[in-house]
Amino acid sequence: MATGSRCLELAIPHIGERYVLGAFVAKNNSNSTGPWDCAEFISWCIFQAGQILYGVDQHSNPATADAYTGYFREDLEEMGEEISVAEAGGIVGAVVLRFPRPGAMGHVVFSDGGGGTVEAMGSAFGVRRGSLAGRRWDAGIRVPGIHYESGVKLPVAKVAPPKAGTLYHLDAGGMKKAKVIAIQNALLAKGFHPGPSDGIYGAKTMAAVISFQAAVGLIVDGEVGPQTAKALGLKL
Repeated sequence: MATGSRCLELAIPHIGERYVLGAFVAKNNSNSTGPWDCAEFISWCIFQAGQILYGVDQHSNPATADAYTGYFREDLEEMGEEISVAEAGGIVGAVVLRFPRPGAMGHVVFSDGGGGTVEAMGSAFGVRRGSLAGRRWDAGIRVPGIHYESGVKLPVAKVAPPKAGTLYHLDAGGMKKAKVIAIQNALLAKGFHPGPSDGIYGAKTMAAVISFQAAVGLIVDGEVGPQTAKALGLKL
């Protein structure tokens, strides 16, 4: 039987392997060692666990099926099964998804059932363990065809979203104008052009953040959280 535990078991031995944005891995290549991007990694593990194509552009040929966070969103809408991020955090092998924004990548990870993750995080990190807390997520997923054991109820802190003012992105609440200006100035100082330093986190600032994240090997989501802020020499 294909299980969430098996998905995680397949993922863990790949910790330490390389991340390459836009990498492709044949889902039916059981010997793959990457390089991975986040969607290819999760989709490959799911297929290896249960011969299920999920989060991909087509569902007929595992040798050519291409994974992307946007396809994870499409499969979630068309195939199910959506659960809350809090619920997914307590289920071994559940998938947790951040939807991609226009011009940016999303992100997708496995839950370890205790508030932690296994994920292909970025070229600066490779495949690694992480955590759900303090990060923005849009949905938890129980992949149809995968059997999941009942989850545990976690302390809120294990899956708590970012506090207001600690994550800057398009339409984020609680952003301080002075901090956005600091982000814009830091981007400009590093050779990335966010438009005028006007304290507005608009499309040009987001595009500069995306370019910066790609250049330094972070998750390319156009959002400034603790990791991106640290790379910019800032503290949120």
